[in-house]
Amino acid sequence: MRRYRRRILLLLFLAITINILDRQVLSLAAPVLRDQLHLSDTDYGIIVFAFLLGMAVGQVPIGALLDRIGARRGLAFIAGWWSLANAAHGFMGSMVQFSAMRFLLGIGECGNYSAGVKVIGQWFPPKDRALAAGFFNGGSLAGAIVAPPLITYLIMHYGWRSAFVLPSAAGALWILPWLKTYWEPWKHPALTAEERAAAKPSQAGAGAPPATRVLLANAAVWGAILMRSFGAPVTHFYWYWLPEYLKHGRGMSLQAIGLTAWMPFLAGGIGNIGGGWVSSLLIGRGWSVDATRKVVFSAAAAVCLVVVLVPMAGGPASALALISAASLAINAYAANLMGLITDLFPERILARVSGLTGVGDNVTSMLAMLLTGIVVDRFSFTPVFIAVGILPLLSVAAFFVLVRKVRPLEL
Repeated sequence: MRRYRRRILLLLFLAITINILDRQVLSLAAPVLRDQLHLSDTDYGIIVFAFLLGMAVGQVPIGALLDRIGARRGLAFIAGWWSLANAAHGFMGSMVQFSAMRFLLGIGECGNYSAGVKVIGQWFPPKDRALAAGFFNGGSLAGAIVAPPLITYLIMHYGWRSAFVLPSAAGALWILPWLKTYWEPWKHPALTAEERAAAKPSQAGAGAPPATRVLLANAAVWGAILMRSFGAPVTHFYWYWLPEYLKHGRGMSLQAIGLTAWMPFLAGGIGNIGGGWVSSLLIGRGWSVDATRKVVFSAAAAVCLVVVLVPMAGGPASALALISAASLAINAYAANLMGLITDLFPERILARVSGLTGVGDNVTSMLAMLLTGIVVDRFSFTPVFIAVGILPLLSVAAFFVLVRKVRPLEL
């Protein structure tokens, strides 16, 4: 079991690394695209909005698909979908065309998070889930770290179209080892009959899963939705607007952005793994899961506030240091949020609940990204950084008001 857990976690890490690498191409190519296609900040915000709209539309259907056919076939299908959609960007030439491709990309990419949560809930015991989620979600930061130098190199040497087409091949190649390696633990051909029987969830054969309307009548479901809804725009801001801020807010060149824009994402990767490690450490020392989640969520949200100081930073180095600290904190928070979802909900509905939280994530994020373009065009980045610092506090408030106590729920 341990050996296969490591292999599966590595494949999940690589999946989300490729996912985010593909997603980041647009933001890194944006300075060149805007000049060549004459796009305003508002136009760019609309393109990002289309991507998040696609993610919002796809969340519940993709989550239901994953629960129905399993993560083995489901994740392979959506990996192929998003790889094709991302490659198609290299053949687009207008804001409308890019928006259409971003919409399709969003539909494909939305299931990666839900699939990861479902797999972690199936394969890992409660005390290890936040740490496993941290490694998995750390792939998103690995993709963001690799993206600036790689995509900048491709743009400078082969043009922006190649930057969309070439990385897309990695997603197609990933499907082969996934299909060879992954099964649900109670179906895995390499495990013994005793291991498969022990891994089978108690909910199996317990009747039809609850309808979505039943889930939406539960306060804890809404707590999870709002927690992700308030936290996600913070991460999306760093993914999509950091290169734009460094170029237009700090006057950095494309080469300088390629050399430094990875730093907040490295800090985020440390936060992902560190946040999960701290949770596992506290639970291992006798803390309850409930107390552990409350402490980590509260501490992470408090550190996120430092980002409101970015507009007052004296230079790019100090601004990047503050953004990096906030990125570390929000990703420690994200790892524990993934663990929280597996703590609360039974395995057979994990992907659907994750899909519902993803709808909240994408609705708030697409509105936030659209408003970011409008605010930056009319004012500056200062109001945006203030909002990015406050949103995690609202997320923690939703946890204390709606979830209240971390415990397995019976629905």
